[in-house]
Amino acid sequence: MLNAFIQDVAEQTPELDPETTEKTLSIIELVVNGGTASMIIIGTLAILLFVALYVYFERLFAIKAASKYDANFMNQIRDNVASGNLQAAKMLCAQKSTPVSRLTEKGISRIGSPLDDINTAIENAGRLEVYKLEKNVSVLATIAGAAPMIGFLGTVIGMILAFHTLASSSGQAEMGLLAEGIYTAMTTTVAGLIVGIIAYMGYNHLVVKTDKVVHQMEATAVDFLDLLNEPA
Repeated sequence: MLNAFIQDVAEQTPELDPETTEKTLSIIELVVNGGTASMIIIGTLAILLFVALYVYFERLFAIKAASKYDANFMNQIRDNVASGNLQAAKMLCAQKSTPVSRLTEKGISRIGSPLDDINTAIENAGRLEVYKLEKNVSVLATIAGAAPMIGFLGTVIGMILAFHTLASSSGQAEMGLLAEGIYTAMTTTVAGLIVGIIAYMGYNHLVVKTDKVVHQMEATAVDFLDLLNEPA
């Protein structure tokens, strides 16, 4: 009797049609099937991603090189300045070749001038160093904001084309083709968000790294001015 029940269930269970098997999504197929507009927008986003990665790693290595700091640097500067050997202090700054050492060298070159003039010279040199550190970082911020909008533009264009196809067929378009056109159009939004998120995270990371270098420069400037204010 159990065998008969199992046989009835097996007979009532429909066989899987090979044509109804689940379709898998391929990124290449989504891009290609999206049409010319989708391919242009995806290509644009790919270029923006390349630019964002290039700017990020180029700035990251530059900021990392600028953040190198020798804890004994100011002690050596103090000894040379105290002994009146300003030329040795300048040579030491030139050997380091970092934003901190360049600020210190600017201050050493102004020794003998009023402290306000020295402070102003250091501040001006500091602004120049910050400008060098932040070079092209704004490109990441622009890409972070523009990429999602470009991706959404591609989706809107795809949706317009999909509904235009539906309208042109007097509402008789196959839902499968319509749905395929819609989810293909959505890929541009996904691509735009991915590029935007990567650029946004890279931008914030570089800002944090730059702030650390700026704090180093400010601390060094204060130490140098304190050195000049020390009693002879």
